[in-house]
Amino acid sequence: MNFNLDSEQQMLQDSVRRFIVRDYSFETRNAALAVGSACSEPHWRTFADNGWLAAALPEAHGGLGGTVIETVLIAQEFGRALVLEPYMGCAVLGAQVVVAAGTPAQCDSLLPSAADGARRLALAHAEVQRGVLAATVQTRAERSGEGYRLFGIKTLVPGGADAHTFIVSAMTPDTDGLTLFIVDKKTPGLMRRTLPLHDGSQAAELTLDGVSVTRAAALGEPGHGLPAVRHAFAHGTATLCADLVGGMEQAIAMTADYLKVRKQFGVPLGSLQALQHRLADMAAELEVARSMLFGLLASIENDSADQRDYVVSQTASIVVAAAKYVFGQAIQLHGGIGMTDEYQVGHYYKRAIVAQALLGGGDRHDARRAQYLQRTLVHGDIRV
Repeated sequence: MNFNLDSEQQMLQDSVRRFIVRDYSFETRNAALAVGSACSEPHWRTFADNGWLAAALPEAHGGLGGTVIETVLIAQEFGRALVLEPYMGCAVLGAQVVVAAGTPAQCDSLLPSAADGARRLALAHAEVQRGVLAATVQTRAERSGEGYRLFGIKTLVPGGADAHTFIVSAMTPDTDGLTLFIVDKKTPGLMRRTLPLHDGSQAAELTLDGVSVTRAAALGEPGHGLPAVRHAFAHGTATLCADLVGGMEQAIAMTADYLKVRKQFGVPLGSLQALQHRLADMAAELEVARSMLFGLLASIENDSADQRDYVVSQTASIVVAAAKYVFGQAIQLHGGIGMTDEYQVGHYYKRAIVAQALLGGGDRHDARRAQYLQRTLVHGDIRV
């Protein structure tokens, strides 16, 4: 897989970086947090006008026909500025599950409005006891006439606080499998509670108390929703990991600049070899994370679903661990100022904690990898 950017990809990366530098300063972000806003409508409109929401959507449905690489380029720049808008939740998870599962008519109905920013989609799959990696859920869909009634609770829905339409996973007894349902935010019986996250962004908790949906609300084939959820989660993992890589790049640059100007006993801290070694360790962890992200991109493009899911879990565990290390070291090297909310470097660590929660946690990813290895060893395939 060629990771050298072509001219269009370079222009995309440059355009996102110009926006970040010009319109998304840390002070601007803090001002949005002060009024409790995690999704600026003007910023979301800018995302749409520049084609960032449509970058990885099919041209046939209003997108620009790009791939997960375009998504990652955008997310990496967003990570530098700790962007609050629900790009991963709505433009990636919500949109990609429709791409993977929707019929042509459903894609025509949902994706063009997602691409132009008019509709925000959110995937509601995680539950308290099951998490984002679950193959089955407690939410159930009961037959009611020609349609269904949905019962259950979904938690930690990325982008759910601002979504117009939810893609809800539920077990359908008549298929004994996972079915995805399109549910409008105003549907009677659907209750949404906003969940403020540690980094200032927001998710949602959904309670479905007999939500009535028609048969046509089933996204794709009933009982066959799990592959689409895993496809979307692979793209979402790449997005969050790219966000963390961008954050690590910025945190290391900020720390290096700080050590050049901060003096102790009359000399710059950056002249001390021990601190230079710590910066080198941070840079090494960044390169490990970047390499894992590249490996995930290659796997999404080339591997089978099972092999891809193994790499998803491997990447999520390693990149989050690297990010927590780098951000923790950045805070320490800044000293007391790094602990304050008024200084940017401490907020990167909060982003890593939120990413870990959204990705499902290291223990669940380790268990998923172990299950994959067990299956492959039994069948004589140990390619990992």
